[in-house]
Amino acid sequence: MRAIRGSQIVLFLLLLALILVLALLTTALLDGAPLGDFRALVLVSGVVLLVYLYAILIYRALLYAAPLKEGIVAEHTQEETIANLNILFYLLLFNSLIRTHFIPVPLLRLLYLALGARLGSNTYCAGVMLDPPLTRIGSNSIVGHDAVIFAHVIEGDKLELRAVQIGDNVTIGATAVIMAGVRIGDRSIISAGAVVTKDSQIGADEVWGGIPAKRLRSLKS
Repeated sequence: MRAIRGSQIVLFLLLLALILVLALLTTALLDGAPLGDFRALVLVSGVVLLVYLYAILIYRALLYAAPLKEGIVAEHTQEETIANLNILFYLLLFNSLIRTHFIPVPLLRLLYLALGARLGSNTYCAGVMLDPPLTRIGSNSIVGHDAVIFAHVIEGDKLELRAVQIGDNVTIGATAVIMAGVRIGDRSIISAGAVVTKDSQIGADEVWGGIPAKRLRSLKS
């Protein structure tokens, strides 16, 4: 695994400091409001909520200025810096939020949209998207509980980003794993616990399952 360079960590810490300052300043504006007997609890909860809100805003601003690009990420480049900042934001801020089981699935959809995922209407994810900006899912699709979708490849020192594209009316079973570069056609089904290896191309109306996942049958027949 390629090490994250010190300069990239320092840059992340500066962004994190900015997030904390903004959250504290905003909370200070509420300090004079009549918050009742639960004043301390409200203020602490407000700081936590604002930290995540500002983190999402700054994260999206960062990706707007320098989007994640598909392909092999060369060392000592701007692309590597952005990719590693994306990893740090996820590991240190968003991971604990996404993996909690206390967030209702409809709110989890809003969170993934806020983090840059492209989700069609009536599409929900009860699992984990490790790279929302590179995840695209059509309408009326469902990702089951504890399924994982990731759009990056780490092989030794190699780091590569590959978008995942999932069509309309697709069902991803619970605990399934969808790896980088996978394409899944409309109305297809991925069985629970399946592992779809990187760059797999799944056509429309197909059922895949197993480890590694293979085509089991066609829904047309």
